[in-house]
Amino acid sequence: MSFIHSNFFRFAFPILLVVILQAGNHNVLLLIESNPGVADTLPYVLFAIALLLCQGFNQGRMGMIAVAMAITYYVIQERLQTPLSVGTTKLEFSLLAFILPVACIIVYAFPEKRFFSRTGVLYTAVLGFMCGWSIFTVHYYQDTGLQSLWDGWLFSVPEISKLPLLVVLYSFFIVCATGIAVLKANRALDVAVYSCLLLSSLTFSMFDQPYISSILFSLAGILLITGVVTTSHELAYVDQLTGIPGRRALETELTHLGKKYSIAMLDVDHFKKFNDTHGHDTGDDVLKLVASKMMQVRGKAKVYRYGGEEFTVLFKGKNAEEAADYLEELRESIADYKMILRNQSSRPKNDKEGTRNRGNAPTTTSVSVTISIGVSDSTEIKTPQKVIKAADEALYRAKKGGRNKVSM
Repeated sequence: MSFIHSNFFRFAFPILLVVILQAGNHNVLLLIESNPGVADTLPYVLFAIALLLCQGFNQGRMGMIAVAMAITYYVIQERLQTPLSVGTTKLEFSLLAFILPVACIIVYAFPEKRFFSRTGVLYTAVLGFMCGWSIFTVHYYQDTGLQSLWDGWLFSVPEISKLPLLVVLYSFFIVCATGIAVLKANRALDVAVYSCLLLSSLTFSMFDQPYISSILFSLAGILLITGVVTTSHELAYVDQLTGIPGRRALETELTHLGKKYSIAMLDVDHFKKFNDTHGHDTGDDVLKLVASKMMQVRGKAKVYRYGGEEFTVLFKGKNAEEAADYLEELRESIADYKMILRNQSSRPKNDKEGTRNRGNAPTTTSVSVTISIGVSDSTEIKTPQKVIKAADEALYRAKKGGRNKVSM
């Protein structure tokens, strides 16, 4: 996995962007003041683009986040451009800070379908209910008096923030929780929720800065669009089971080769028999094991899942003999690895049974997985497709010669 797709980078990147914006705040303000209309409208445009991309790429849950952020920005622009001491502004800010995280987090409860569907209608209805409840709450406290609310739940600590302390703590907790989700799981939806809630929370805490909502919500829109495009790219080019690039990525890479390169075709030995004996879930584990070992291949190799139990290793700038040593290391590392198989029939049916049986672990067995490899290069063969065909023929010879070997 590249660094820009890593957990840490996705966690730190929005924070880094905010720091850069704050450092260049003077120049940003000059740019906005020369185009105030564009700055105010830009978040709507970006969230609309994100929603349309989500619809096209079947990523409805990110589309839901875009809608929630657009509504939040509208409320800020139309209702909250006054000091906190005026009317119900403080209460409305507090309600918005409470509701937006809920609106973003509940998207996990919805299936991944296009936004313009029954799922999107249901989510929009939930947002409508939240808005209605907020309006009712504002009118209720407006009629009954706000002072008791300020003295009770929504008291402020000026040294920390002009916003209620409860809102500040709540926002901090939510951003930390979603940030932990990014560091642990690093799913595209986790990153989208974390980025939007981080930027919206900073907007609420820095609301006294001019154009802060336009700046940070525009940034949230850009990150959403980037997330949608990145996720779509991963779905198209990355194999979902093993996490390594797939055949489409390989075909793209083959158009950027130099004159000297070698290609190895790799196949799991007796995979069908292994699948039939131990089950498809265990077969999937074997493919994941092979992929994880392939990612450790030295020699600046690039690895791909070609299809089924077949994989490809590409070495740029190396001939077959130079690549063979690295491939032999790969073959040995997989053959020497003992894969533990649990007795599936004796596994507990639920957590309670598992707790009761703790200490009496089900029997386990270990198996070895082997691979056969065929490798060819561009020394005499001038097209990548023919090199792959030659590597396939070498792979066939390795299979016929007893398996668990490298053939050139």
